Amino acid sequence: MATAQDVQDGGVQLVHSLQDIRFWEIGLIVVGTWAAIWLVRSTFPYLAERGPSRLRLYLLAAVPIARLVLMVLAIVWIVPIVFNITLQNFLVIAGAASVAIGFAFKDYVSSLIAGVVALVERPYRPGDWVKVGSDYGEVRNVGLRAILLQTPDDNAVTVPHSTIWTDRITNANDGAGTLQCVADFYLLPRHDGALVRALLTDVALTSPYLNYGKSIRVVLHEEPWGTHYKLRAYPFDMRDQFAFVSDLTVRGKLAIADAGAMEAVALTPSPTS
Repeated sequence: MATAQDVQDGGVQLVHSLQDIRFWEIGLIVVGTWAAIWLVRSTFPYLAERGPSRLRLYLLAAVPIARLVLMVLAIVWIVPIVFNITLQNFLVIAGAASVAIGFAFKDYVSSLIAGVVALVERPYRPGDWVKVGSDYGEVRNVGLRAILLQTPDDNAVTVPHSTIWTDRITNANDGAGTLQCVADFYLLPRHDGALVRALLTDVALTSPYLNYGKSIRVVLHEEPWGTHYKLRAYPFDMRDQFAFVSDLTVRGKLAIADAGAMEAVALTPSPTS
C-alpha cells in the first residue's frame, strides 16, 4: 500500500520545483504562439480574399490546420518545462487528465475529437458552402470545437463539430472553385420542349456570372400537371450563386414567355369554412 509520504514524494518528482520552472520562458511561448496564430488568422484570409478563387480555398483551409499545429507545438514545448517527464509520469498525467476531462467536458471533448476527425476526413473546409440541418452558408472559420457559417442572410451560425456524428452534412462544392446552381421552371404541357431547352441554354450562356469552363445542362421531367425544367450551370465565383440563379430565373421566364409557353400555377386548397 502506498503511504501518504509516497504520494507526496511522487508529486514532488512529477512536477519540477518552482525554482526550476522557467516561467519567463513559458510566457514567451504563450505570447509567441498567440502572436503566430493571430498572424495566420489575419494574413491567410486577407490573401485569400485578394487571390485567385482556387487559391482562396487552400489558404482558408490552411488556417485551422496551422492553428492546431502551433498549439500542439506550444504544449509539447511547455510540458517538459513544468513536469519531470518519464514514462511513468506521462502515464499518470495522461490517465488523470483523461478521466477529469471525460467527466467534466464530455460534450466539449466530443466536439474536439470530431474537430480532429473533420481535419482528417475534411467533410468541410473554409470556403465551402455546406448545409447542416436547416442552415446553409459558407464556412468562414473552422475552429477546434465548431465551425462558423455565414448564411445568405448574413447571419453567423456556429455549428459544433459533434454534429457530424448525428446529422447529414451536404457540401455544395467540396473544395472545388465553383458549385452547381439550379434554376427551376414549371410549364404547362402544350409547348415545344426542344425550343424551350435551347432557349434556356442560351439564357445560361449569356449570363455575366457564368463559368464557361463548366457544362450547361437543361433536364426535364414530366409531371401530371406539366413539365418541370431544371437549368443547371456553374457561376464563375461561388459567392455569386444567388445573383446567378436570380439572373437565370428572370431571363428564363422572359424566354419562356417569348416562346409562347405557359407557366404552371400551383393549385392551393381553398380554405374551409
